[in-house]
Amino acid sequence: MNNASTHEDVRHYYGDVLQSTQDLKTGACCPSESMPAWLRPMLADIHPDITSRFYGCGSPLPPAVEGMTVLDLGCGTGRDVYLLSRLVGAHGHVIGVDMTREQLAVAERHRDWHAERYGYSKSNVRLVEGHIERLDACGIEDASVDVVVSNCVLNLSPEKDKVFREIFRVLKPGGELYFSDVFSDRRIPPELRTDPVLLGECLSGALYIEDFRRMLDGLGCADARCVSQAPIPLLDPEIEVRIGMVAFRSMTMRAFKIKLEDRCEDYGQVATYRGDISGFPHAFVLDDHHRLETGRPMLVCGNTYDMLAESRYAAHFDLHGDKRVHHGLFECGPAPTGAAPASGSCC
Repeated sequence: MNNASTHEDVRHYYGDVLQSTQDLKTGACCPSESMPAWLRPMLADIHPDITSRFYGCGSPLPPAVEGMTVLDLGCGTGRDVYLLSRLVGAHGHVIGVDMTREQLAVAERHRDWHAERYGYSKSNVRLVEGHIERLDACGIEDASVDVVVSNCVLNLSPEKDKVFREIFRVLKPGGELYFSDVFSDRRIPPELRTDPVLLGECLSGALYIEDFRRMLDGLGCADARCVSQAPIPLLDPEIEVRIGMVAFRSMTMRAFKIKLEDRCEDYGQVATYRGDISGFPHAFVLDDHHRLETGRPMLVCGNTYDMLAESRYAAHFDLHGDKRVHHGLFECGPAPTGAAPASGSCC
């Protein structure tokens, strides 16, 4: 695959071919009503010029980011950037990176509009034209970002290993990667990977879930979690004929820059959610098999404990236990196939 050609195909598709969400040929992108309920009211404060050009496949906007520095990879026209701008508050910062000049121009045009809408004295958003494989060239330093998000963009990169390497470079220790993207149940045939329409529709570059797991493990991230998932319909008959043998899913994933074990081990540790994260008074959903109810102690594996104890979420939990005594493997697994998505993160 020629990387420069792939970048140009993506830039052309998103800069010239797609003028609104109505131009898409598959169901990979989410309607706004699929957003979690706690985020949906905030859409009223996003400029309509931006929402009409949204091409994401989920709502990868984690809670508890006030005052944080958040990086949005492939920010497009800026819908998630400006939602995050509000979530981090006037003292937080949001960086949006995208290589498509036409989309960035839309985001830039409404930057001051959103700052005024939110009552900020100046915008807390910085928009950068660049490649997500080269965040160093975008001026983003080592361990300078609290949270990295991305919405249906990582699949478009021809060098995914470089993207994930850069993500973990710029994340602070304990920082979080939280992203939605298209995943496949098998590796995409080589002859389809460079098809510009299939690529632009987020299909031919879809991540095979097992290759994704192996990639992150190679970068020292042994335990990435699925928050929610949903099947993606192929709405166009021609696309169905060409790539219908592959099953695609929109998945929202989270991973932490924390040293974890490659299996869930039992150390008798307990986590109790305090119920004080804005928008989550009754429970906090870590992933598709960890819903921590407010005030209810929950026995958790060592990895889950560390995800809570060594990240920004520590302030919202009462955590008890250590790793001095090991009790063997912890029965910790994903929700049964067909279970409802957690928190409505995917559509």
